[in-house]
Amino acid sequence: MRLCRFEPNRFGVIEGETVADVTELVLGSLPPLVYPLTAGDPVIAALPGLLPKLREAAAKAPRKPLADVRLLSPVGMPGKVIGAPANYMKHVAEVAADRQINQGVVGKTIDDLGLFLKAGTSIVGPAEGIAIHFPDRRTDHEGELVAVIGKAGKNIAYEDALDHVFGYTLGLDMTLRGAEDRSLRKSVDSYAVMGPWMVTADEIADPNDVRLWLDVNGERRQDSSTSYMIFNTQKLIAYASRFYTLQPGDLIMTGTPEGVAPVVPGDTIALTVPEIGTLSIAVRA
Repeated sequence: MRLCRFEPNRFGVIEGETVADVTELVLGSLPPLVYPLTAGDPVIAALPGLLPKLREAAAKAPRKPLADVRLLSPVGMPGKVIGAPANYMKHVAEVAADRQINQGVVGKTIDDLGLFLKAGTSIVGPAEGIAIHFPDRRTDHEGELVAVIGKAGKNIAYEDALDHVFGYTLGLDMTLRGAEDRSLRKSVDSYAVMGPWMVTADEIADPNDVRLWLDVNGERRQDSSTSYMIFNTQKLIAYASRFYTLQPGDLIMTGTPEGVAPVVPGDTIALTVPEIGTLSIAVRA
């Protein structure tokens, strides 16, 4: 099943080229808000139990053409956006060859670097665009598969890791180049693009064998497979859960392959995973 959020904060089931508006069912299923709020995204926490009802509701719901809706990030309230640096060996090699990227730090992989966090305010969906806030500096695209956590867990075993995944989406880990810490340079507003929708976990047989490619203005920049990841999806989840309690709605970006390169206002980025679709977004000033 393909699930989306669209303006103004509506929830939809995508079938073919249409969106069935199931907002009333989704929001009506949420418990009353009590301060402090329960950790995690309440919609993502509720969705596993709602799937049968969503199918029924979608059959009767009002529909809009997919082309007519403005898509937002499919997860509205992630507690954490977790990044996986240097998780493909060919990307490690290209980093080592480019001083603007490596800033003098070369040869390190995810084994050395661990994980990083992106700020929640950096998240945007396809309709919102990527804003270049530092035009005097280089901003690169990094296309990635993203796992959406659906069940909370701490110290998750490798063999149980995929049981904690509700679904998958596409992500752009936009990166400002410079010498500052990763979490600062990757947390610029609009530098965590998610979308265009998420698919439930059953739509992807093996997240560690997924082809992904990225075009800028129709020119192929990245073309690889998650089979080349150093830490696969299960290892990323298990490793992250040693440090953080994972909550519904947490997003785990699985890292980018080789081919990262700068973008400027006026560019259009299109990231594709066949099992999910294409995330297309404009870069603006």
